[in-house]
Amino acid sequence: MTQTHSISAPLANLIDLAAMHDFDRLQAQIERLGGCARPIQITGFSATINKETSEVLHVFNTDDEPTGRLLVACGNRRTSRCPTCAETYRRDTFHLIATGLSGGKGTPKSIATHPRAFVTLTAPSFGPVHHKISTRSGVLKPCRCGHTHAAGDPLIGSPLNLDTYDYESAVLWNAHAAKIWARFTTRLRREVAKAAGLSQREFRDHARLSYAKVAEYQARGAVHFHAVVRIDGPEGSSDSPPAWATSKLLTKATKAAIKSTAVPGLGIDGNRHLYAFGKVFNVQPIRTHDFDGDTPFTDQTVAAYIAKYATKGAEAATDAIDHPLYCPTCQGTGYSDRYRCTRCDGTGEGQPIAHLVVADHARNLFRACFNLGGRPEYGHLLLRKWAHMVGFPGHFSTKSRRYSTTLGALRDVRRAWRTHQSRAALGLLDDTTLVLESAWTFIGTGYSPGEELLAAQVRRENVVARDHKNCARTEEVWL
Repeated sequence: MTQTHSISAPLANLIDLAAMHDFDRLQAQIERLGGCARPIQITGFSATINKETSEVLHVFNTDDEPTGRLLVACGNRRTSRCPTCAETYRRDTFHLIATGLSGGKGTPKSIATHPRAFVTLTAPSFGPVHHKISTRSGVLKPCRCGHTHAAGDPLIGSPLNLDTYDYESAVLWNAHAAKIWARFTTRLRREVAKAAGLSQREFRDHARLSYAKVAEYQARGAVHFHAVVRIDGPEGSSDSPPAWATSKLLTKATKAAIKSTAVPGLGIDGNRHLYAFGKVFNVQPIRTHDFDGDTPFTDQTVAAYIAKYATKGAEAATDAIDHPLYCPTCQGTGYSDRYRCTRCDGTGEGQPIAHLVVADHARNLFRACFNLGGRPEYGHLLLRKWAHMVGFPGHFSTKSRRYSTTLGALRDVRRAWRTHQSRAALGLLDDTTLVLESAWTFIGTGYSPGEELLAAQVRRENVVARDHKNCARTEEVWL
């Protein structure tokens, strides 16, 4: 009796791809993307022309590619969407934060002598939740529920009582979080000026406040901020701060600004309410070297800590729901052309919240966004649009104008490096003026099943290489 063996569709597709005479070009294309999880597929051409002589130096056409298309990295910053592109974004954020602490990439090294502080700001309590509690030696202690919770326990962050947790206030606080941060930076300038004995107008002539921050979600679904604040001279990072600007003064002023920051807004049932930070916050001076003082916060550790959260969304609280939940037809209003939307049956939900495979806590947060978002007085908060972000509409990463370099500048450096490589391949000098003419058409996203196997292998190899590199750095530190 003859036995037949079947192979999976992805493997069959990979075998077909490997049989192509120019398979190496396809493999190289995927390797250049670093295994991007969901690349953009385009077709078209580009022509590199010498502007002075009008000579066509190079022509690229997707018709000549193995699959007749070009794959371009998606560029998504979220790890839940694309770990590869998120890693690029994380590294860029690390350099942005680090250069504002120790200099480099256009920021002077003297910046390390300016007063700096690492600040963590949290939301107030909306009800008791399960916590992982441990002693300094790492021994777990019982939570308020009477049980201990190890890292990764799904109960961490969920309310002790779902019925009494203030979901509406939690959602409204997130919706105002960006404004609270903006008000905090204003208050901080005033507190620093006050501590120095200066008026607001006089402060501008003596010093400048610089900062960079990222937003992170706690397991309970509330946004909190990690930030670096710094005092510079009036011209920014290249200008030395005045003699009165010390770490002690900055720390004291920051704590005072946190306590006095409040933003007015609508509370529940239309009542006016003041939104402020919670009582739990942390302000620590940043040191330059590993053994410079007692504080554990150094330039590198702070930059790495902040950059880690730049690629995360609300996954900790929403079970990795990283896409909008509102109906795309009616934009979450429940109505289309003044009639009840037939797609969502007037609920405004793109997919029924009741059917989402999430914890009850996450579902209640989403429901609160939709309930409040359907009321006219909260329409300006766009709660249904940002329901998957638990109401938070702000940017995850922001900085003051003169803190350090920019993400755009870092991307420009990579673009210039690629351009230099292209010129070298064409045998051109860097002073040759080139013109790029191109026409592209979007045709889709993602890989074929076989290409996905290749991309997965690239991602695994990159992770292994990164782990080896980190191990080597750790050994070097210990040696």
